[in-house]
Amino acid sequence: MNILVLYGSYRRDRAGIRLARYAVAELTARGHKVELIDAQAVGLPMLDRMFKEYAPGEAPSNMANLAAKIRAAEAFVFVVGEYNWGMQPGLKNLTDHYLEEWFWRPAAILSYSAGRLAGARSSLVWHGTLSEMGMVVISSTIGVGQIGQALDEQGTPTGDGGAALARAFPRFAADLEWWGEAALAQRERRAPPY
Repeated sequence: MNILVLYGSYRRDRAGIRLARYAVAELTARGHKVELIDAQAVGLPMLDRMFKEYAPGEAPSNMANLAAKIRAAEAFVFVVGEYNWGMQPGLKNLTDHYLEEWFWRPAAILSYSAGRLAGARSSLVWHGTLSEMGMVVISSTIGVGQIGQALDEQGTPTGDGGAALARAFPRFAADLEWWGEAALAQRERRAPPY
């Protein structure tokens, strides 16, 4: 499958990027074509116009390139941190530039935090948001607390938290694969209703 892993922290010392890289490596090892979409690197402006609001060929090139990648993806993994009980603005801003591009594919949520709650509140908020954006959010979610201790700087699991992540990831990936294959088969069988 063609899978996008989306990450959105703009902070200088971004620990969550470790989890995003871990997801890319693990999904690639399972035979998928995986790309990390880092909101900071894409560099979209604060939302003024959605991609669909530009005339064909007039959207900024970084926005148009990402739109094509989203449309080509068969599944998404959102790696989400928690800011003040909510979602990171960088990733939310990136996602809001698009709408129909997300439709009819599954999304999975990996949450994290520096503390012990593992980004659970952000995960909850993202679940509703991704559903509203036209995706099926899989039931398998993973929360990684104390991210700096659970993954080293290369994204290798360490300690008890890392061991728990390594145990949980295969089921998470299998769930995403099942829904990705199901959605692809249904889209090939019948066009989406809108």
